[in-house]
Amino acid sequence: MKTYPYLIVCEHCDTVYQRFAVASGEVARCKRCSAVLYRGSLLDINRWLALTVAAAIAFVITNVCPIIRISFHGLHNEATLWDAAAALVHSSASPLAAIAAFSIIVAPMLQIALLGWVLGFARVGRRAPGFSQVMRLLINLRPWCMIEVCMLGILVAVIKLSSFVQVLPGAGIWGMAVLMALLALIANRDMRWLWDLTAQPHGNEVIG
Repeated sequence: MKTYPYLIVCEHCDTVYQRFAVASGEVARCKRCSAVLYRGSLLDINRWLALTVAAAIAFVITNVCPIIRISFHGLHNEATLWDAAAALVHSSASPLAAIAAFSIIVAPMLQIALLGWVLGFARVGRRAPGFSQVMRLLINLRPWCMIEVCMLGILVAVIKLSSFVQVLPGAGIWGMAVLMALLALIANRDMRWLWDLTAQPHGNEVIG
């Protein structure tokens, strides 16, 4: 299947343009309908890769360290993200266990790993093996990553439990907060910019 990485199609009116470089903060708009085609970003390749590495570290902390610690009459218990997913298996919501585990563990892990893969090669001006397939997968994974939903659910649970038992935040919940912020920065970036980082454009003019 032949691809045209230097062409972009307006999502609203299907007008085809040739991509051109935009400075940080600038916006490329469709001439026909004025819809936003893509935006310039403050993130260069080195910053993007550094934030991806930081997200990987936050992901490890989130999954290894306890999210919360519950104390009741001298008894203590700690729970990690894996414990939360495992608990769903033994509850009435067991059919949701696989979806929950994918959304809060597998999808973020894949996003970070695949983005690190393509950015590592892009940093030296090369396209990673399987570049096109990885780019499509990164875009398709976006709706499945629900760290922020998990974070909100944990906060609601902590508030409710605090009326009955002593609930202390663990290192994992701080790691999750950092991971949520970093994923918003690295995963929601315009992925099409990576095409420009790894190959020379065919021209600078916009065509419509």
